[in-house]
Amino acid sequence: MRVVIGEDEALLREGLSLVLERAGFEVAALAGDADALVRAVEEERPDLVVTDIRMPPTGTDDGLRAALAIRARLPETAVLVLSQHAQRRYATDLLAQRSAGVGYLLKQRIVEVDAFCDDVRRICAGGTVLDPDLISTLLGRARPDDDPLHGLTARQRDVLALMAEGRSNAAIADRLVITEKAVVKHVSNVYEQLDLPPDAEDHRRVLAVVRYLAQ
Repeated sequence: MRVVIGEDEALLREGLSLVLERAGFEVAALAGDADALVRAVEEERPDLVVTDIRMPPTGTDDGLRAALAIRARLPETAVLVLSQHAQRRYATDLLAQRSAGVGYLLKQRIVEVDAFCDDVRRICAGGTVLDPDLISTLLGRARPDDDPLHGLTARQRDVLALMAEGRSNAAIADRLVITEKAVVKHVSNVYEQLDLPPDAEDHRRVLAVVRYLAQ
């Protein structure tokens, strides 16, 4: 897998490159600002883009906007954005275009090298990975009284939170110490509570996560 990395802090940029190369990825280019990132992706056509959200030239959300532009032009390119803070809007913007091959992780996850590289591989394979701290923030915020998420049981909320992190049914069963069959039942109940009937054109798992983020 070929990767282009966008990060304005030189030390972190080189650290990301080293971590990914040791995990078997080919780092095709490094960029220190959003404009250079877009140019590098145009030239290299990588399988994955890893970028900080806050980058020059403005130091705001230039990295995110570059990632969205890259996804719009090259929709098959997987994108992982990194941030110091969990922001719902960033995750929603990413998932709104195309949910497959998308990740949003806090920078602190990089030090958990094996788990971080597993998440990167999951994104490259078309999965969706959201940071656990983002999920915790969403779970803890106040919601309207008529929010369908209020109808979920505690266990269903646990399952939905792990779904939002991009975990498979088997991984959820392992984390919650329940059977995979029980997870399937909980997932089905989540779909029912969120009014997500079967549809060949939609991926209900991702739609449930988007609904979760959008409330």
